Amino acid sequence: MTNLLDPSILFFIFGIFAGLVRSNLEIPQQISRFLSLYLLMALGLKGGFALNQSGFTPEIAISLGLAIGLAILVPLVGYNLLKQKLDKLDAAAIAAAYGSVSAVTFITATQVLDQNGITYGGHMAAAMALMESPAIIIAIVLANRIRLQRSGDKTGHTPIGKILHESFTDGGQLLLLGSLMVGIISGEAGLKVMAPFSIDLFKGLLAFFLLDMGLVAARSIGELKGKPPITFLYGFIAPPVHAMAALALCLMFGVALGDTVLLMILAASASYIAVPAVLRHAMPEVNPALYMGTSLGITFPLNIIVGIPAYIWMAGYFVK
Repeated sequence: MTNLLDPSILFFIFGIFAGLVRSNLEIPQQISRFLSLYLLMALGLKGGFALNQSGFTPEIAISLGLAIGLAILVPLVGYNLLKQKLDKLDAAAIAAAYGSVSAVTFITATQVLDQNGITYGGHMAAAMALMESPAIIIAIVLANRIRLQRSGDKTGHTPIGKILHESFTDGGQLLLLGSLMVGIISGEAGLKVMAPFSIDLFKGLLAFFLLDMGLVAARSIGELKGKPPITFLYGFIAPPVHAMAALALCLMFGVALGDTVLLMILAASASYIAVPAVLRHAMPEVNPALYMGTSLGITFPLNIIVGIPAYIWMAGYFVK
């Protein structure tokens, strides 16, 4: 209930309502883009300032290693399950969306952790950035292999170099990593200077952005009409299953509570920005509504409203 009564979450729910009743309320695309970049920049700075104080420790290395491992495991398992019921290219695209992560879900989760007084490492911003690309690369490699099997030649083959370039130079991800480095280099002095921008404004701008995301999520639900039932089931079932896998790994390696929660949330989230941006060009055979509607219309609202508090409770129960 505390999470549901948070103004940011309430604005998200309001945005869903406004979208479902077909209101003409909308946030201009350029403003929405600015808010997205602001949140990534603020998150990167916050993580960098924290890393400046803590330094790089074995615990940080374990968390980053688990993040990369989950980013590889989730899309591979997802693809092998989905291809039993879907076309292989469709399965690869959906697996990529669920193997990658949602920055907005992560940012919202950090805000909830702050409100609950649960500490987490600044390196988790880097973990999120590291989890963006592996699923995209895996999906494109699978797509190239599928096309080769079907056509017998390399028609439609997407070069790995191009995939890597697009994955690692994506504007949002580059800004996040750059801000992280700025925070690490500037340290305490940078924190004092940037606090009014990266901390004081954060909560209000997050609420405004979640209002826009609520509108977009409501409109994405309509894109699921006529899609195979497996996509609906996967959108609901995959997030908690992925979160439980992350929890099990964190318990195995003794990861701290706050970092465990964020790894669970990252594993449970699905990308609706980075993955579509790459796959629209690299996998044109797949209708973007298939993975956009599922990740944004089902999984994103599920995580924001129910998932975040549920994962915090579960992690708190098991992590001592």
